[in-house]
Amino acid sequence: MSEGRFVSGNRVRLRSDIETRALRAAKGMRSLGVDKGDRIALLLRNDLAFFEATFAANALGVSPVAVNWHLAAPEIAYVLSDCQAKIVVAHTDLLSDIGDAIPAGVTVLAVETPLELAAALELDRDACRLRADQTSWETWLAGFDPLQDVCTEFVDTMIYTSGTTGKPKGVRRFPQAPDVAAEHFKIRDKTYGIKPGIRALICGPLYHGAPNSFGMRCAKIADEIILMPRFDPVEFLQLVEQYRITTVFMVPTMFVRLLKLSPEERDRHDLSSLEYIVTAAAHCPAEVKEAMQQWLGPIVHEFYAATEVSYVTLCDPRDSQLKPGTVGKPVEGVRLRILDENGDEVPTGGQGEVYSKLSCGPEFTYHNRPVDRAALEVDGLIATGDVGFVDEDGYLFLCDRRRDMVISGGVNIYPAEIEAALVGMPQLQDSAVFGLPEAEYGEKLVAVIQPQPGQTISQEEVISYLRTRVAGFKVPRQIEFQSDLPRDDSGKIYKRKIRERFLNGD
Repeated sequence: MSEGRFVSGNRVRLRSDIETRALRAAKGMRSLGVDKGDRIALLLRNDLAFFEATFAANALGVSPVAVNWHLAAPEIAYVLSDCQAKIVVAHTDLLSDIGDAIPAGVTVLAVETPLELAAALELDRDACRLRADQTSWETWLAGFDPLQDVCTEFVDTMIYTSGTTGKPKGVRRFPQAPDVAAEHFKIRDKTYGIKPGIRALICGPLYHGAPNSFGMRCAKIADEIILMPRFDPVEFLQLVEQYRITTVFMVPTMFVRLLKLSPEERDRHDLSSLEYIVTAAAHCPAEVKEAMQQWLGPIVHEFYAATEVSYVTLCDPRDSQLKPGTVGKPVEGVRLRILDENGDEVPTGGQGEVYSKLSCGPEFTYHNRPVDRAALEVDGLIATGDVGFVDEDGYLFLCDRRRDMVISGGVNIYPAEIEAALVGMPQLQDSAVFGLPEAEYGEKLVAVIQPQPGQTISQEEVISYLRTRVAGFKVPRQIEFQSDLPRDDSGKIYKRKIRERFLNGD
């Protein structure tokens, strides 16, 4: 295997250097009392230190906890307290923002926020500098020799759910023996298109499950790993051309933002190096995937997974042509069933909740919440929270998240279907569709629209556009417009925050 190279802005670091630094950090963490079965928290943006801290945790058999740095200080405090992290590795600017969120007794290792992150995110340069009272990650790890007795079991990253209802839950994966982990990695590599010789672009936030899984495997195998501080469509095209990127994981929102660029801007860049694009995290509308295939060729794949159950299905470009809208067939080793509200299997083509189990996937629990974990399981299968159906050829189709389904007048409505229909509206940049309580029908459908910059859209135009694409009862009864929608740095909309604003009457 060739020597891998990590690139972040103007900084370049070899894989061997990353791994040596990680082993030094592991030795240092052990000196602080961190041992197998513990947790360390990563409050980091996309940076080289994210890989070093993760690999240090791996070497110790410790769960690295990827913390969403967009969270407010009280939310971060909850995650750090709930996971019982012994160490927090954090960027200096984030430490400036969270005040007293870090529990007493937790060791904090400060990573000075690098210039490329500060520039891309328009951060306060003073807040990015290391303070005299902070323990420098660089200086600290340099004080230790590399750890020698590396843990042979693999412990995957611990991800916290979004907390749509109540507090977020930490999905803690159990250690896997080397042979079982190797089988799981084979599934992961096939899903993401990871193999020796690829040049990978990390354009999604590493605190998210899928970008994290993609990034950490690429870090072990790829020839080059290029980091983006945050997704920008023009910069994405520039980096693909500059580094001859072959392989990338993206969320569907990124596709939409790329397709909204002018044809001149898209044609300005040489993207011929791209060999494998894979999307997940939200279902990709069929027309969006088709537009990407027409632009870049038959290289767009899609998979369906869940934090709790790992990989479920994989859809290659041929499947997308054969069965538009599908997320594919189950990957090797997956048991998949569609169950109704009573836990009974529905007939072929019938809608119900998706339950699955990957034979080589790690067992898991919700940290400190075993009762919630037990409630997900039926006959050894785990509920994904998604509603879908399997057709006569064994292809899985998704309708929406079970919790997002709107019941209006006794009829089930899936907001994802309306959002997918709105994608093709030229004046629209993005949308969020959800239900709000209503006395007469139980719930009413609401759409919040973000127009393209410089564009105006009327309610009548939205209604007219939708009436030719979805049934009348699926057309939202309330339509609002916002110049910007709250989203994470991958572009995924925080629908919960929008809905809460309406519920609170703001």
